[in-house]
Amino acid sequence: MTHTPPVTLDDVRDAAARLEGVAHRTPVLRSGTLDERVGAEVFLKCENFQRIGAFKFRGAYNAISRLPDAQLAKGIATYSSGNHAQAVALAARELGSSAVIVMPEDTPRSKREAAAGYGAEIVTYDRYTGDRVAIGESLAADRGLALVPPYEHPHVIAGQGTAAFELLEDVGELDGVMTPVGGGGLIAGSAIAAKGLRPDIRVIGVEPEAGDDTRRSLRAGRRVSIPVPRTIADGQAAEIPGELTFSVNRRLVDDIVVVSDDEIRAAMRFLFERLKIVVEPSGASAVAALLAGRVEGVPARVGVIVSGGNIDVGRFAELCGG
Repeated sequence: MTHTPPVTLDDVRDAAARLEGVAHRTPVLRSGTLDERVGAEVFLKCENFQRIGAFKFRGAYNAISRLPDAQLAKGIATYSSGNHAQAVALAARELGSSAVIVMPEDTPRSKREAAAGYGAEIVTYDRYTGDRVAIGESLAADRGLALVPPYEHPHVIAGQGTAAFELLEDVGELDGVMTPVGGGGLIAGSAIAAKGLRPDIRVIGVEPEAGDDTRRSLRAGRRVSIPVPRTIADGQAAEIPGELTFSVNRRLVDDIVVVSDDEIRAAMRFLFERLKIVVEPSGASAVAALLAGRVEGVPARVGVIVSGGNIDVGRFAELCGG
């Protein structure tokens, strides 16, 4: 029997058409200093300039916009550490719906306030003792809401893949694509887009050292659970890869490398000082891997997804001011 992939390049193309004129076509930035430091041509796809400040808007809007009007009238639920929360809140508002978001109590204040600012109802939980999936599923069932998870959804994955799809359209041939890895939706979508357009391209993911669940899982050939990671990269603090995302990533991802929190801080400072852009820790992790020499045999022309820039000035100064 032929295996049918859960998400295809055609799904990414369809998502790109749906997002045209709704999501921003984010810029691709270059830095001669970065190229010199890395020894390669580096193309930064800056999703910190996306709506809500992160790539997550792509997947959320692609998924929610496909719901029937009757469901939109009832509303949307999700669980998120911050960026997907904002994405669902804004997409729901844009489509005339409402959103209820399950968020950790320690979510950065700027992300929580932004989600609420888009009109979402916020329900908090303790990320170290609570089960956000169970809370979200129960809440959705009780209220008749459509649950749109952060990564375990084919339309979400296809939407995230449009960032890499645009990158390859804009810069042409690339030898590699790098993305941060949390639950695995961004790298899954990116791998589908990149390998679909150029089968021999290398797809490299980057995780924080404290949260290397996807790297461990790929090495074990099965999903491996780890304790809740404690890292400044809150958007990458996943305990276990998604079942759907892992089924894609085990086929298409070539390598996963890790970076330390100090290396992430250094990358955030570099991006601020050299490219004049503000990037949150998760958004800087792939650049950190390049700057810290964590990637063996860096591709000659490599695209990097800078996944988001949602960080308030106080937290940025705390992390990067030293």
